[in-house]
Amino acid sequence: MTQILLLNGPNLNLLGLREPEIYGHETLADVVSACSELASELGLSLRAEQSNHEGVLVDLIQAARGVAAGIIINPAAYSHSSVAILDALNAFAGPVLEVHISNIHKREAFRHHSFVSARAEGVIAGFGTEGYLLAVRRMASLVAK
Repeated sequence: MTQILLLNGPNLNLLGLREPEIYGHETLADVVSACSELASELGLSLRAEQSNHEGVLVDLIQAARGVAAGIIINPAAYSHSSVAILDALNAFAGPVLEVHISNIHKREAFRHHSFVSARAEGVIAGFGTEGYLLAVRRMASLVAK
């Protein structure tokens, strides 16, 4: 079965608790469960990881080379600051999709730029946690080509 990697960056372990007016009430476990179920329906296996540490995310991206067909990533705050994550994604051969729960373009100006977007085939922002499901659907079509 084709594997995709779902990566979540800093503070997403607090999903459902942290600023629910922005991020909603679903937990990261809820999101991963829904994505895993959808991926399975689409003939994919999903591996999900979360880290608050930039280097760990870089290591996970590097470890996905030759294993995962694609990466869905919500780099969270690292979107706006991490050239290291961008470089790791540039060394990954498969498609990359970037997800943000909130619309980063309606928020503080420093959130309007994402380094990861330069590598991503697409960016999904502002659809709440449903954006993850949209990304899984899109990834299924990308890795089927």
